[in-house]
Amino acid sequence: MQHHARNETMTKSKPTIEVCATEHKASIARDARRVTSYDVALVAGVSQSAVSRCFKPGASVSKSTHARVMKAAALLDYIPNAAARSLITRRSNMVAVLITNQANLYYPELLAELSQQLTTLGKRVLLFPLARESDVDRVLADVWQFQVDGVIAAARLSDEHVAEFERRHMPLVLFNRTLRDQSVNTVTCDHLEAGRMLVSRLAAAGHRRFGIIGGATDSSVASERHRGACERLAELGLPPPVVVPGEYDYKSGATGLKALIAQMGGVPDAIICGSDVMAIGCLDCARHELGIDVPGQLSVAGYDAVEPSNWLSYNLTTLRQPMPKMASAAASLLCTVIDSRESQVERRVFSAQFIEGATARLRPKPAAPSATSAPATGIRVPAAIMSA
Repeated sequence: MQHHARNETMTKSKPTIEVCATEHKASIARDARRVTSYDVALVAGVSQSAVSRCFKPGASVSKSTHARVMKAAALLDYIPNAAARSLITRRSNMVAVLITNQANLYYPELLAELSQQLTTLGKRVLLFPLARESDVDRVLADVWQFQVDGVIAAARLSDEHVAEFERRHMPLVLFNRTLRDQSVNTVTCDHLEAGRMLVSRLAAAGHRRFGIIGGATDSSVASERHRGACERLAELGLPPPVVVPGEYDYKSGATGLKALIAQMGGVPDAIICGSDVMAIGCLDCARHELGIDVPGQLSVAGYDAVEPSNWLSYNLTTLRQPMPKMASAAASLLCTVIDSRESQVERRVFSAQFIEGATARLRPKPAAPSATSAPATGIRVPAAIMSA
């Protein structure tokens, strides 16, 4: 009889995890408070530190403990508090992305890729859009308030901005931007070479009189592409291009075309536009408003290979940036810097791909470089080469 009573007492002293969770959840509801890691620890019968380890990727914890904690958490509807965890780890697991919204249609693709890559690495994206690249000062004041772990900046930064990042010990990766006089982690397409590439292919097909509808004056990408085109024209002994400003939008393509014709006294052989959106605006104006034969009378080329450029009604001659590879490189590089705080600076440079399209008169594609040529995609480049 005594033996039976003792067994009954032992059974009552060890309620199942389901029973504990039900009773504890009712108590939490009566107190009108949130479930905490302490509640999970009580129900699972483990320490609070064990609960924390179970929700920390890569932490050491036994399979049985992990199973009990996950079961208790599920029964209590527990969700880890990111803010509280950041106080312990001193990391917010948030990455700020600075990006301009000047009609560059490849940026949605970039944001999607960055978000996916950073999520895989345990980070979340906090987006800071800029109307223009010159708005960086205003945006950075907001970035500091959120105490992010690092920043990916697809916008032009000054030497003073970079110095402030260094002063705050804030990891930084420049995306598709370069600073010649600063050592900054960078992932970029070779925009100088892209400008040279377009001119080379067009000049090889007999184009001599070039016009350029440029990007925004405060855009470092536009500046690099313009410099590459002008350098290549000079090397070929051709006249410098006539340049008119643009804003990366559809309207700039049409107004730019008309301005070039007015300044050049006629239709140029080729027009290089700072973006595909401008190239499409230029193309529509040439064909439907001015009655210009493209590509018979005028060749039109753009940059970025955004989705509309591939539509049958356009089939634009352009250059495609390897955006998925670049986004992956930027995410992994930033997370490496965050985790290691290494002082060594890395620059990863990718080459653009020429898309022949049907809006430019072109000769057949030149022969591929020999096997001994150095690859130009995703390579680490010394600072001296980057500033050449």
